[in-house]
Amino acid sequence: MPSEKQSAIRELPFKPPFDWERLLRFFSGRSTAGVEAVENSVYLRAIEWHGDAGTLAVSRHPQDNALIALLEGKVSRHADALVAPLSRMFGLDADPQPIRRHLAADPWLAPLLKEAPGLRVPGAWSAFELIVRTIVGQQVSVKAATTIVGRLVERAGERIEHHAHAATSWRFPTPGALAVVDLTAIGMPGKRVAALQGFAHAVEIGDVPVDAPEVDLADRRKTLLALPGIGPWTVEYVAMRAWRDADAWPASDLVLMQAITSRDPALLKLAHQRARADAWRPWRAYVAMHLWNEIADRTGNNSDG
Repeated sequence: MPSEKQSAIRELPFKPPFDWERLLRFFSGRSTAGVEAVENSVYLRAIEWHGDAGTLAVSRHPQDNALIALLEGKVSRHADALVAPLSRMFGLDADPQPIRRHLAADPWLAPLLKEAPGLRVPGAWSAFELIVRTIVGQQVSVKAATTIVGRLVERAGERIEHHAHAATSWRFPTPGALAVVDLTAIGMPGKRVAALQGFAHAVEIGDVPVDAPEVDLADRRKTLLALPGIGPWTVEYVAMRAWRDADAWPASDLVLMQAITSRDPALLKLAHQRARADAWRPWRAYVAMHLWNEIADRTGNNSDG
């Protein structure tokens, strides 16, 4: 007789309010084809943990203040260990009340908090994966970056044989595979390809500890920023999402700069905008999310962040 299918379910509690639909909208607009997907209000992806592979499905609990994580395959035996990283990925560690109290005192932000009181900062399953996407996304639209990352997966990733779910049937490229794959005509300028593969090589040989929580956050920032082709915007975006720095602030982001100048045309210089953003410490990452979300709500797409 065939063995029973391996699976495990864990509840991931959160403090309300919690805006699951906007969080899914963010993930959906940036999902890597073949690796992850959002379907019927469920987040899906192929995952691997300590050598065991499987599929992750995360949905909102119908009654309780919790998400439900369904793990299928051998990875399910790590269900307890995965509670913490999954909670970070979906921003469940946040307490929205002190964030709201601090930011709502600013007249610029009070209407945004009223419109989306449960907005969270989306995390990432893998810092390496997010940094790859962020490098690819430099100076291109979210849609274009998503397309190119999908091509990277097809060239350097690994197809999961006999996988039941087509939308999650690929493993994201490893640093070693991405560092050496031929990226001719991938859709990126040569300098960006070099930056991407230089980063992947640095991770492969252990020079850049992107997924190492034991390494000081300031050191991670410094090490990543030192790589060719990686600037402050990339580092701050990675810090807010992958490294969960609630005060990270991608100051040179065009949309954020426009959002500030639209509220005060005198704040044209980056230095003046940084000074204005100091009032939002230590929650500037949440302000970035609210400003990006304002545009997404208005336009109905994920063109920013």
